[in-house]
Amino acid sequence: MSNNTPVLRGTWNFPTTIWFGAGKIAMLSRACRHLGITRPLFVTDPTLSETEMVKTAIAQAEADGIAPILFSGIKPNPVGANIDAGVDALLAAGCDGVIALGGGSSLDAGKTIALAAAQPAGGIPFWNLEEGRDDWRRAIPPLKIVAIPTTAGTGSETGRSTVVVNESTRRKVIITHPGMMPGIVIADPELTLSLPADITAATGMDALVHCLEAYCSPFANPMCDGVALEGLRLIHESLSVAV
Repeated sequence: MSNNTPVLRGTWNFPTTIWFGAGKIAMLSRACRHLGITRPLFVTDPTLSETEMVKTAIAQAEADGIAPILFSGIKPNPVGANIDAGVDALLAAGCDGVIALGGGSSLDAGKTIALAAAQPAGGIPFWNLEEGRDDWRRAIPPLKIVAIPTTAGTGSETGRSTVVVNESTRRKVIITHPGMMPGIVIADPELTLSLPADITAATGMDALVHCLEAYCSPFANPMCDGVALEGLRLIHESLSVAV
């Protein structure tokens, strides 16, 4: 072998279970039952909470014997107080899992609530689970999560990290725990059809940048490169049509 020949070494995986397709939102109850969730906290933003999309999803879940509790007290770029309020709502209602529906803020809030709610009183504060620290090894894994993205841009539905604003320090803190990777993602493209054109364009460009970053990263691997290149191709072909 030539000394100039690169040697492929590494470990990688893409473990998230994704149920993709038009109309897949109808499988929400099945996803909950698959994960053992019977009374989920349904986390979304104040605007989406008033839409037919959310009302229909909750009504269908209730008809199927699942009892969602709606929580919409989150800001764009969720803050610590939003997480605390979500945990209080989850514990008060006796919820046993989380459904997070929306863009990045809703998904990040739902995932962080699932993590924070699993910790016992006096346990590890979720702020201590900041990326780069080892405290997550002592933390109790989060409650089970079903993630339902409604925009193209975030990617939070497949990740193990979230971003929460610490208002006292004015910092965006990356919270990380491997258990925050959702158990099931429902990726239903029909949920994006009602987005305004400007948000479709902005989140589409966000997805493009994610693909570009992934492809250019020095820590990339062949699977990552393949996903990134295919994502770039699809965005090039489809974003202008969608807008």
